[in-house]
Amino acid sequence: MTKITNVNIHPSWKEALTDEFQQPYFAAIKQSLLQEKQAGNVVYPPGKLIFNAFDATPFDEVKVVILGQDPYHGPGQAMGLSFSVPRNVGTPPSLENMYKELKTDLDLEMPPHGDLTAWAEQGVFLLNASLTVRARQANSHQKIGWQKFTDAVIRTLSNKREGLVFLLWGGFAKKKASLIDKTKHHVLTSGHPSPLSANRGYWFGNKHFSKTNELLNAQGKEPIDWQIK
Repeated sequence: MTKITNVNIHPSWKEALTDEFQQPYFAAIKQSLLQEKQAGNVVYPPGKLIFNAFDATPFDEVKVVILGQDPYHGPGQAMGLSFSVPRNVGTPPSLENMYKELKTDLDLEMPPHGDLTAWAEQGVFLLNASLTVRARQANSHQKIGWQKFTDAVIRTLSNKREGLVFLLWGGFAKKKASLIDKTKHHVLTSGHPSPLSANRGYWFGNKHFSKTNELLNAQGKEPIDWQIK
């Protein structure tokens, strides 16, 4: 059995994903990360934050899923939550555009930082398709097995939960819709908030934040307070 050690992950996720953690491919992921360390390569996020999304949002408390592709690969940026950066790091362009949409959609003030922990603590599962990346090399870990794992995560949420709102932004994320049972869950899609996509008109005006809360309200669930303070 592959043991999960030296990382913070909520027990509810350990239970929900116990079969995945025992698969040979997961052992291969750990071996790949060990080889990176032995080669002297820097990997983000730090080990204790690789499963931060799974620690901050327990399995049974997930209400919304925001899927990213890859952790940030610059120093100090990645914190194990998709699109999120620590408070002492400048807000990345994609997140800036998310904040701009929040202002237009819900008239929320532009936050002073990019730490989305407050969303995660309310049930917004901030999942990246790959949970690690080599420093300054985007998508460098997309083929070491993480996507097989995170696809299983999405399928598990789809199978074992009901009424979740999945926000799939951009072509990569939209392909994950095939993993979701749309008779049980809500799937909202749009262009990616990155400047390249947003400036072409594929992001702004999607109103995904207000639509998400409408869907949660309709189920009698507490809406998300999207304001980052």
